[in-house]
Amino acid sequence: MKKAMIFNIQKFCIHDGPGIRTTVFFKGCPLSCLWCHNPESQNFSKEIFYHPEKCTQCGRCLAKCKQGAIRRQGEILVQDRQKCVACGECTDFCSHNTREIAGREYSLHELLAEIEKDRPFYEQSKGGVTLSGGEALCQIDFVADLVKACQKRGISVAVDTCGQVPFSSFERILDFVDIFLYDIKIMDPVLHEKYIGQSNRLILENLCRLVERGARINLRLPLIEGVNTQDENIREVIAFIKGMNLPLIHLLPYHDTGKSKYLRLNREHPGPLLKRPSDERLEQIKSLFEASQFKVKIGG
Repeated sequence: MKKAMIFNIQKFCIHDGPGIRTTVFFKGCPLSCLWCHNPESQNFSKEIFYHPEKCTQCGRCLAKCKQGAIRRQGEILVQDRQKCVACGECTDFCSHNTREIAGREYSLHELLAEIEKDRPFYEQSKGGVTLSGGEALCQIDFVADLVKACQKRGISVAVDTCGQVPFSSFERILDFVDIFLYDIKIMDPVLHEKYIGQSNRLILENLCRLVERGARINLRLPLIEGVNTQDENIREVIAFIKGMNLPLIHLLPYHDTGKSKYLRLNREHPGPLLKRPSDERLEQIKSLFEASQFKVKIGG
């Protein structure tokens, strides 16, 4: 039986496509954006979230860890993530919820049951389910079955994608997806690789092919001051998409709400390197798109 690795199912979402939606976050991503606000989405496997502020240093997790991934360093407990296999033994015996597992396998039946719980909201608001991540299309065998099942049930499907997947993955679901939420981040391929870890060639090619196939696409531009807010990058984006049938452009200003997650994963947050564009700059960028006859919204 096919299963998917999911790290969150978020209810009553209003920024992930039309209407009220249930957003399913698939674990694993081919990109490593410097500003990622869901760092737990990047790894394809389960991980342990550690909340040091909750820990009383009681040592129960140390006694239960069969992998030797937890040890004392002076008076505090530290975790060796190279040894950790995210088995969950340490989470089961922690009375303070200091440790939790990011990632859980769902069968198609289990996930559909969660999605169906919110059907009344979909029907009242013309909403549905949004598949996000990470990158949902990295688990395409499961996603293909899921979108077909949703269509049979009359549930609208949106797919939030970074575009860094083979186009064959899009072809498998095109007839069952109502709208794609498609990210473009940086046009310069060298800067794209610097900040995101991959070239943008495949992402741009896939966008063109999706447009040619008549897919409904809302374009999304995460905006980080000093990284991709310069006029040159914005004008290159506009030149690239000019003539494309894109109903809506979303400008998504950077936020640091996921900053604490890096600490929980024992990873360093980029911090001062990342800044939100000013409201004035956002309005200027919005005007540049509107001058080329695009409908634009600041925010999700």
